[in-house]
Amino acid sequence: MKKLPVFLVIILLLALPAGCKEDSPSGSSPDFVSEVSQAPPPQTKSAEPAEPVKPAQQQAKDPAPAVPAAANNPVQKSYSWYFRPNSEHQPPSVSEDIRIMLANNDAFYVLPNKDNKIYLTFDEGYENGYTAQILDILKANNVRAAFFITGHYLKSQPELVTRMKNEGHLVCNHTLNHPDLSTVSQEKLEQETSSLDNNFRDLTGQEMDKYLRPPMGNYSPASLGYAREMGYHTVFWSMAFKDWDVNNQPGAEYSYQHVINNIHPGAVILLHAVSQSNTEALDGIIKDLTAQGYVFALFDR
Repeated sequence: MKKLPVFLVIILLLALPAGCKEDSPSGSSPDFVSEVSQAPPPQTKSAEPAEPVKPAQQQAKDPAPAVPAAANNPVQKSYSWYFRPNSEHQPPSVSEDIRIMLANNDAFYVLPNKDNKIYLTFDEGYENGYTAQILDILKANNVRAAFFITGHYLKSQPELVTRMKNEGHLVCNHTLNHPDLSTVSQEKLEQETSSLDNNFRDLTGQEMDKYLRPPMGNYSPASLGYAREMGYHTVFWSMAFKDWDVNNQPGAEYSYQHVINNIHPGAVILLHAVSQSNTEALDGIIKDLTAQGYVFALFDR
């Protein structure tokens, strides 16, 4: 009888249900939109709509993923461009610390205004046969845009670059070799931008417009500061999508609807000039947004 309590205790323990410890809840997913109009949240790396630097037939693989700046400098923070869109035709939002960082470094992704001005921009890493058509459409509609070119583009397409400038468009800096600016030194960033500036001056006899778009949307507080010290405005975007894959084009209707559905006053629209879809949609985009009261403008006008 003295052993009975122990026996009863054992029986009771065996009778308890297994796995009674509650599973820890899975963390809520981050505020992330699958559309490629946004890069992942800060301090992560992901592809932004970025064109290859080499001609399409030479571009067998996507660029190698960026190495976080922390690998070279533990203090350095590395970011990819990210914003939160809305369905109300209002400018997308960014976190307050990013907003302050941009404001302190003459950088922007949107230019709010009361005049319904919007800003059409094209990234140019290589030519896929559409830029001349894009320039024709812009000219026919009396619209000026900003073209962000690389060193490869300037070297391989001097006639188109000259035409851009002669027809009143902004021709802006997308760096000489399309590196990840969030990982480079000040000397390297200066070399990447100044070399392209000099090459442009040699070609056209004119100065390149002082706007810089970071390749892949990657940046750091340091890179923004370096650019500001050189007199550049760093330009991101408030609208973009996966339009740069020449072998997986979404179609003109998709390009058109994306712009129309996401337009807002002060929008900085990023389109890649290698896109057949964008080229075919461009005339309709311009005409319909103009009919809605939007005004296509240049950053400095």
